[in-house]
Amino acid sequence: MKLNPFCLVASLFATVLCFGHPAVCEETAHWSYRPVRHPPVPVAQRDDPSKTPLDRFVINTLRNAESHRLRNIDRTALIRRVSLDLIGLPPTPEEVVAFVNDTSPNAYERLVDRLLASPHYGEHWARPWLDLCHYADTDGYLTDQARPVAWRYRAWLVEALNQGMPFDQFTVQQLAGDLLPDASTSQRLATGFLRQTLSNREGGADPAEFRVKQVLDRTSMVGEVWLGLTIGCAQCHDHKYDDLSQQEFYEMYAFFDAADEINIDAPLPDERDAYETALPEYHRQRRELLTPLASEIDNLQRRWEKKILEARDHPGQDWYWDRQWEVLGLVWGGHLGEGQLEGWQIVQLDPAKRSQLQRDRLLDYFLPKADTIDAVRAKELKLGELNSKLQKLRASLPRVTRAPTMMETQIPRTTFVHLAGDFRDRGKVVTPDTLDALPSLRAERRDRLALARWLVSPDNPLTARVTVNRMWQQLFGHGIVATAGDFGVRGTPPTNPELLDWLASEFIGSGWDVKAMLRTIVTTATYCGEQPSLRLTAEQIRDSTLLASGLWDERIGGPSVRPPQPSSVSEEGYGNTWEVSDGGDRYRRALYTWVQRTSPFAMHITFDAPNPNHTCTRRDRSNTPLQALTLLNDPVFFEAASALAERLQRETSGDDRRKIEHAFRICLARDPTANELVVMTELLNKLQDEATDTRADAGTAWTILCSVLFNVHEFVTRN
Repeated sequence: MKLNPFCLVASLFATVLCFGHPAVCEETAHWSYRPVRHPPVPVAQRDDPSKTPLDRFVINTLRNAESHRLRNIDRTALIRRVSLDLIGLPPTPEEVVAFVNDTSPNAYERLVDRLLASPHYGEHWARPWLDLCHYADTDGYLTDQARPVAWRYRAWLVEALNQGMPFDQFTVQQLAGDLLPDASTSQRLATGFLRQTLSNREGGADPAEFRVKQVLDRTSMVGEVWLGLTIGCAQCHDHKYDDLSQQEFYEMYAFFDAADEINIDAPLPDERDAYETALPEYHRQRRELLTPLASEIDNLQRRWEKKILEARDHPGQDWYWDRQWEVLGLVWGGHLGEGQLEGWQIVQLDPAKRSQLQRDRLLDYFLPKADTIDAVRAKELKLGELNSKLQKLRASLPRVTRAPTMMETQIPRTTFVHLAGDFRDRGKVVTPDTLDALPSLRAERRDRLALARWLVSPDNPLTARVTVNRMWQQLFGHGIVATAGDFGVRGTPPTNPELLDWLASEFIGSGWDVKAMLRTIVTTATYCGEQPSLRLTAEQIRDSTLLASGLWDERIGGPSVRPPQPSSVSEEGYGNTWEVSDGGDRYRRALYTWVQRTSPFAMHITFDAPNPNHTCTRRDRSNTPLQALTLLNDPVFFEAASALAERLQRETSGDDRRKIEHAFRICLARDPTANELVVMTELLNKLQDEATDTRADAGTAWTILCSVLFNVHEFVTRN
């Protein structure tokens, strides 16, 4: 029976579960909880000289299964594979020719290094990470309101990946960048990872309830992403399978219960100078307007705050003030979707402990509502006019882009076990702590920073294993552990546990260097050999089509865009509109497509993009009739086929054969076979004859031929 290097039959499981060491089988701990070891590399055999350590682990396992050949593929297929895997894009014809003709012994290694250094590397590897945190540009739930600055986290992510940020720093900044000493704006931006939970700003929604839902989501997400454990299954009761109690879940929950959302001013490079130059004058004029009435305003605001807090403490006594309390926690200060609950945080904080920014924002929120506490006095003081002047003054400030981040709460909360998962039914008080089955947390201050550092401690056996397994999954289609999000007892055991531990220990030993780990894997005979074909992701299919057509806009970063799609798609959501972007924004990389939770981009969903409401550790890969219909009939693909037809005419002089050959090189990174050339020539001649008979546009025949190439199996798969 022939086996490939990364998919072993169930008959091997009995061997691999023991890590090849009988003594380990006597341990009671589940395999994933055992310390990461650095297993000895199998000795190279005569029939496999000069193989890398990784190859030796693979060959050794396959030899036990009586199949250990690693057959190489041709260079044109190899460059297309590694290009799609490292930057998510196919190589250009020029890149293929250069690589095929490069006879130097390190040609492939230099190709890999060039791809890892490409700015498109970060874009490609950001996509699976956005799957993990279920990134979206909207809130979710019924009204699914927009998050206009959600993209700031995505921009940080792409840049961090391109810079090769070590995974331990990558972890710490996303979970606790705001808690680092003298945290920079960039480190605070990283905590946007935790802002990807759903938010409910509908009228009548209980903000406290939905804050709890967000904290639950963050806790489960971190457990799945870094530990590969379904800890969310313990939020209502002890885990049914894994050694994880409900109390342990809420001890993990306590780390995130102590954090609050906040949006910060985070000027873009082209905004910073003008903003910082104008700020001193803005503050001077603001003081000039407020100082004469400061004591009067302060008196009214204190009375207003007292009424607000009474509504908090005695709900149901006054419906009007109940609603004012609710609105303060949902939308306030004129900043829709910014820092949900931020108003609550400030009004409950001792005024003496409020920062100047907090005082300013609460005052700006209060002024237009001053008449609710004393309409006569507010009119006498002309607070309406004052508010208008302040609004005009704020509008004069140069625009500055904000960003969603997290901060440690300034109002300590007591965390309880939620009995049966109901946040209103409080059980035992708990404090932040990690899981009992794993090494203990040794930190005096137990906050998100301590948790993040614990996650990437060399003593933690899970994070390195889970992370390298996801890398393997991205490169081979499935992981050494098939259940990438479940390393617990219900998960699938590793098919090659020695290899998994070798990779994990090498990853830690490299200083958590992600690019080095990827380079280690893709420069092996295992990777460069024969593999099953993998369907490209939704984003890769669209990007490959746009790149081949010449329409592709390669700009990196920036706000999300809305490519063309049927209007009926957005109409499925409540009050959603889809205004198609202009110019080059129509052809931006798919990473930058606006993600509407209630009605995601249709083409992406058709090609197995995950539900943006949930963490996704592994995408499905399907092949459906609807996908074929989309490739044939969707206006985007037809427009791309037409553009490719025009490109062929521009770039190729001579007969139809040369144009067809160029089309194959663009789309498939290779020349057509003799049979393919005959078939495509016959198709072209037939289409041209039909165009003549019907007096159709002469370019129609070439457009259809290009559409055929976009629809062949090889174009939408990675060999």
